[in-house]
Amino acid sequence: MTCPAITVAGLGGDSGKTLVSLGLAAAWTQAGHRVAPFKKGPDYIDAAWLSLAAGVPCRNLDTFLMEQETILSTWSRAVKAARFALTEGNRGLYDGLNAEGSHSTAELAKLTGSPVLLVVNVTKMTRTTAAIVLGAKLLDPDVDLLGVVLNNVGGKRHQRVATEAVEAATGVPVIGAIPRIRDEETMIPGRHLGLITTDEHPEAQCAIETARSAVEEHLDLPKLEMLMRERTVEVGTSRDETATPTERHAGDSVRIGVIRDAAFPFYYPENLEALEARGAKLVTVSALNDEALPDGLHALYVGGGFPETHAERLAANRTFHASLREAADKGLPIYAECGGLMFLCRSIEWQGRTYDMTGVLPLEIAWTDRPAGHGYTRGMVDAENPFYPVGTELRGHEFHHSRVSEVHGDLREMTTIRLHKGAGVGDHRDGLTRGNVLALYTHIHAAGTPEWADGLIRAAKGFTN
Repeated sequence: MTCPAITVAGLGGDSGKTLVSLGLAAAWTQAGHRVAPFKKGPDYIDAAWLSLAAGVPCRNLDTFLMEQETILSTWSRAVKAARFALTEGNRGLYDGLNAEGSHSTAELAKLTGSPVLLVVNVTKMTRTTAAIVLGAKLLDPDVDLLGVVLNNVGGKRHQRVATEAVEAATGVPVIGAIPRIRDEETMIPGRHLGLITTDEHPEAQCAIETARSAVEEHLDLPKLEMLMRERTVEVGTSRDETATPTERHAGDSVRIGVIRDAAFPFYYPENLEALEARGAKLVTVSALNDEALPDGLHALYVGGGFPETHAERLAANRTFHASLREAADKGLPIYAECGGLMFLCRSIEWQGRTYDMTGVLPLEIAWTDRPAGHGYTRGMVDAENPFYPVGTELRGHEFHHSRVSEVHGDLREMTTIRLHKGAGVGDHRDGLTRGNVLALYTHIHAAGTPEWADGLIRAAKGFTN
């Protein structure tokens, strides 16, 4: 079985790869084709935008967080029912953890066999564009550079000169040239963790339409599709692809609440699917709108997000705070990541004001102008906790503009994870534990860490006894 595939990459951040990725996903979907969208790296926000553009869940692929077999299994399952496979890269094409570019977009493209569409911001340059593209082509001959998109083109002459230079010097075709688009026209503004989320954007669908129009008007889609068909990727069958989730993980049903609203939107589809595959019934809860936790929960999962920008509304929902504190006091297993950790603390300081949170954990949180933690994390569980056996190795990622500003107690005694890489809550520690609560800045992807779902289900079943 085969599928035309493309990896949209850039030379760095703000190159225009998100605009092109969203536009391609929306254009193909509008034309009646099923697109399998992927996001390289652990990014939640870009993945949510790709999900909206394609109308199907976007899957994250990350060679640091996941084994190669897991990536290929995820790829195969999503691609086998699709007309096109589209991966949006992150950072620059060759940017990874070290000078060799380990875990880069280029390495992922080679693993999946996906050719690369390189988006180049050509602001104030013409023939120099050819030098850059030539360098990208020659740095790793195993990367299949299918074509180039010129972004931020200033006019027809600018487009013509840059196009002729690239194609003459590199032999790589220019697929299109997108003119400068005013910020207000893109309608996807950024903030401290990246783009505005789809949940909070007032005109999310209009933003998708802007990207689709830019791609349909300024890219040669028939040429791009022809080049993709010439390099069609073989879709194989991985070891576990033929087994259904319920066949792999049978078990008694438990009810797990998931706090999911505009304040807490960061959840990988695979994490939720892994819980369901192990017998969980997921119950959506809103910390913004619900007065209390629903009855009959066996565990609670609080993902990441932006509690700071919703701090006033979260602080005002005092009945929900009381309900969550009461549940924690009764031993309800609660797993919280990043924004969820912030919500479980006593307060959040944001833009000069302090807002009361639930008070489950004896900590105060302050927002910082610069990232307090940003990148991959690696650590080992070194103390008892409700979800992970001692000795479990964890790989994850963190991206937070908040820090623990005050601790009422001994941070070392409260934490259960020693970090070899990453900031965590401080002092190379993460994983705040109180009773059956575990809160950490590290985000975990279930496809790379199956112990996460196993532990949550085990804790939920224990609570029913």
